[in-house]
Amino acid sequence: MSVERVEETGGAEATLAAVASVRYYSVAPGVRLNVRNGPGTSYSVVRVLPEGAKVPIYCQTPGTSVSGPYGTSNIWDNISNGQYVSDAYVLTGSDGYVADRCS
Repeated sequence: MSVERVEETGGAEATLAAVASVRYYSVAPGVRLNVRNGPGTSYSVVRVLPEGAKVPIYCQTPGTSVSGPYGTSNIWDNISNGQYVSDAYVLTGSDGYVADRCS
């Protein structure tokens, strides 16, 4: 984890811990995964991830329930600004949340 020093008003110093590094997770083998602009199958597909892709998970949120290689889940992973994939296609090692909930 990197640390940044910041000058505050009055010359006092404060140490702020930077955001922990984001972890990348593998998409299910042999899958070209739709990336949507919201957490559900009713949202538009904005791009398609190629087979063998790895994705960062910045936050997770509930949405449409989807069945995939890793079970049935209503968790959607935010992989970029305004881009979501169903957690049922991402190997996180958990049936639950592995990142903070999106706000």
